[in-house]
Amino acid sequence: MSLGRRRPLAAVCLVVTTVSVVAACTNAPPPPLVSPQPPTQSPTTSAPPTQPMPVEVVVGVDELEGGFNPHTLADLSSTSSALASLMLPSVFRPAPDGNLQLDGTLMESAEVVADAEKFTVRYRIRREANWSDGAPIAAEDFVYLWEQLRSQPGVADPAGYQLIDDVASRQGGKTVDVTFAKPFPGWQTLFNNLLPAHLLRDAPRGWATVLDDGYPASGGPFAIRQIDLDRGEIILERNDRYWGPPAPSDRIVLRATDRARQVEALRSGDSHLAVFGADRGTMQALQDLGDAVQLITVPRPATMEVLLRHDSRALADVKVRRAVLAALDRPALIEAGTGGGPAEQLQAHAQVLAPSERGYTPTEPGLPNRPDPAQVERLLNEAGYHRSGGAWLRDGRPLNLVIAAPFEHESYIRIAEAAARQLRDQGIQATVVTPTGDQLFGEMLSANPQSGESGGSGSVDMAIAPRPAGGDPAAMLASSYGCPGVAKDSEKPFPYNDAGFCDQLLQPTIDAALTGQVPFSGASAAVEPVLWRDAVALPLYQQAQVMVLRREVTGVEAGNGLAGPFSTAARWVGTHADSDGY
Repeated sequence: MSLGRRRPLAAVCLVVTTVSVVAACTNAPPPPLVSPQPPTQSPTTSAPPTQPMPVEVVVGVDELEGGFNPHTLADLSSTSSALASLMLPSVFRPAPDGNLQLDGTLMESAEVVADAEKFTVRYRIRREANWSDGAPIAAEDFVYLWEQLRSQPGVADPAGYQLIDDVASRQGGKTVDVTFAKPFPGWQTLFNNLLPAHLLRDAPRGWATVLDDGYPASGGPFAIRQIDLDRGEIILERNDRYWGPPAPSDRIVLRATDRARQVEALRSGDSHLAVFGADRGTMQALQDLGDAVQLITVPRPATMEVLLRHDSRALADVKVRRAVLAALDRPALIEAGTGGGPAEQLQAHAQVLAPSERGYTPTEPGLPNRPDPAQVERLLNEAGYHRSGGAWLRDGRPLNLVIAAPFEHESYIRIAEAAARQLRDQGIQATVVTPTGDQLFGEMLSANPQSGESGGSGSVDMAIAPRPAGGDPAAMLASSYGCPGVAKDSEKPFPYNDAGFCDQLLQPTIDAALTGQVPFSGASAAVEPVLWRDAVALPLYQQAQVMVLRREVTGVEAGNGLAGPFSTAARWVGTHADSDGY
């Protein structure tokens, strides 16, 4: 059943096949009464056996947003991550030690071909691996993901896919040969969250919106049965076509309410667990529940940051960008985004790795955390501005910055509005705009600044954006700050990164890290000082949620690496649903 962004739910008649319960709706009159017949063998009549109610796990979550593509920055949310973990197959997944290991449920093998002319990886998919509509999970799904992630704007981690020259099908699509233009040591991070190409390739809507209505098929242990974004509820049930071990629970219910109701539902037992972004007050209320619950901080694979677009007219001068940073109150921006919740403890001080990632080391050169009016004045004067009437003017024009934040995410908007207030306090005019995530990441931030494309250079000076984490570090470096390459088959440049940043002197170092010629640590030591010097982005904090677990549900874990708790949902064991569960 498809999902919608904001679609009211009509009355629905459901037939549940995964458990022995049938619910039906009819307008027909009831059958006539039948006169009882005298017993023939026994003076008593036995009642039919009672069938057990389905086993379910009710999960409290943040507000359910529409848009469920786990590969786009616009849809990078806890909702899309949860649904992808439950329904989309991946070649590799994090092991308990954080290293990637082959998902043996989906794959027979994945290995580098030793005698290939070019760097080639051969994937062998299990014969029984199918989508929930019966179509095989096959090479076409690899091809589709490669084609989209190498060329579409606003995707989360394109660099590794842009190194691929060809994806070839063998043995009826169950063997896939992926050939790279150059060696790519991080190849195991590719082909996560495969999508059903046979249903999406010819979809009438484009890549940016093709999954706004959900996944048309599942390749995981659960599938969507019902969704109502107005009520804030998604019901998933066990996928009967899943070839792996069946999940012990029949269904998982995702239920979104405000934070106060989340706490009350956990107290009363209406929720078995909750995974959501809590603020300081909510954390205290959860702690007051005492031993009835267990609290675990769950880092998410994204770092919040303020992008300063050096290709914009207003911020083309590095002195102006540094003046903007000197005007910002960083702790106040972090407070605006986190509300004092779990993410506040994961403040970010590096340009590539997130605080919870292996190898993270602060690289920040000691920027001031609080506004420095003297520094603002000095830098803007050097850039040719003078203060008049409470504003900074150059050539008779005020310094007026446009700050963009996607309207789907309240925390992004709170940060943008706080930054605008701080800039105005220093005489820098600032306006907040809230385009859709698709518009911001798919059009405005990814346009070629040299091409004059509409929505590109000049329309957004700053943006509040997530920087993806959890992939291959060198690929994340190249995706976030590398110059765009060119598609070999079309000579068309790939989309620009969201920062609009390209340094031709740094690019050989970024390329060498991506292909393994130099270690990431060496490349980072050369690149990060330039990023800080050029005031490209101001990292704030790594996104994080709190997981609250009651004792009646078992098998729930925080998840390995940055996979999150829903990656363990195939092992969750809940309780029997109420009689009116459906």
